[in-house]
Amino acid sequence: MSVDVAQKDITQMEIPDFIRVGFEARASDVFIKAGSPPSMRVAGKIRAIEGLPALTAADTKRLCYNCLSHEQISRFEHHPELDLAFTVEPVARVRANIYMERQQVAGVFRIIPLHIYTLEQLGMPPILAEMCKSRQGLILITGPTGCGKSTTLAAMIDIINRVRRCHIVTIEDPIEFVHADQQAIVSQREVGIDTENFQVALRAVVRESPDVILIGEMRDPETMVVAMQASETGHLVFSTVHTPSAQETLDRIINMFPPHEKAFLSQRLANSLRAIVAQKLVPTVDGNNRVAAVEIMVCTPTIAKLIEDGHFGEIYHAIAEGGFWGMQTMNQCLLKYVKEGVITEEVALDYAGIATELRQMLRRA
Repeated sequence: MSVDVAQKDITQMEIPDFIRVGFEARASDVFIKAGSPPSMRVAGKIRAIEGLPALTAADTKRLCYNCLSHEQISRFEHHPELDLAFTVEPVARVRANIYMERQQVAGVFRIIPLHIYTLEQLGMPPILAEMCKSRQGLILITGPTGCGKSTTLAAMIDIINRVRRCHIVTIEDPIEFVHADQQAIVSQREVGIDTENFQVALRAVVRESPDVILIGEMRDPETMVVAMQASETGHLVFSTVHTPSAQETLDRIINMFPPHEKAFLSQRLANSLRAIVAQKLVPTVDGNNRVAAVEIMVCTPTIAKLIEDGHFGEIYHAIAEGGFWGMQTMNQCLLKYVKEGVITEEVALDYAGIATELRQMLRRA
């Protein structure tokens, strides 16, 4: 499929046209903003779509509003931020955020493959597939926005869907990857469409006979409490947190709660947590692709004891020494990529967990 937009009239184009261009260019996002031409993010860098003029305010409003229903337009005009998802057949699924900037409509459109990649295709370590065999507990995928958390989660849910006869319930805002029923029944609930909000959906989820629960994001203490309760009562729970490492994830969770609750919460986490996978997308040597660099913490008895005692500062060392259990630090992963020629030393240092440690590791390599 070849898409040529250079000769097209911008007033005759729609968002799906830009999505097709972005998909061909292997872009992760398309940007629509008044005063700039339509742009896309390729291998982490933003560039304009060639051959197109700068958009006017009328252009951006028309383009974005044409993606919305009448109800969504009304909601957006009362509350000028809106999340939604839709499919551009047969190209990709799209997660969109429509927002106002300087009193003009703008939008960012995340391009999501219709095909769910396997963990092997994503280059993920085998231990992630082993995590999917757990029958209960809490597994967190963490990292900054745009680091591939949803893609990794979709691959893990897909494994369970293919091999286990169970009920998987997801609560997402919005639904990104669509899972067809295979061995499992998959119920995907979108906030604002299938349920009023996260809190309402979370209160109801345990009454929906789930075996596996995916919560799109840990946003507040209430969500964290429900996730832990579900993981303690025989459910396997997946979720995401916007933190760069296992230690910082634990700090973030504990600091959601008042001081007098922290000791009890640490004990609950030690019992329910199964793993934390922190990931970043790192540019490859050729600059045309990105590879997932991951820190993996598995909740072994040693790690569980450190969490229970609140000794989060000692977890990094335990991860570094936990290779037998499939654990690795971000620096160990980056060093491996440097040795294999996948990334440069300079890039590795830019994305290092602890830059001074990685510099020493590179000198000894």
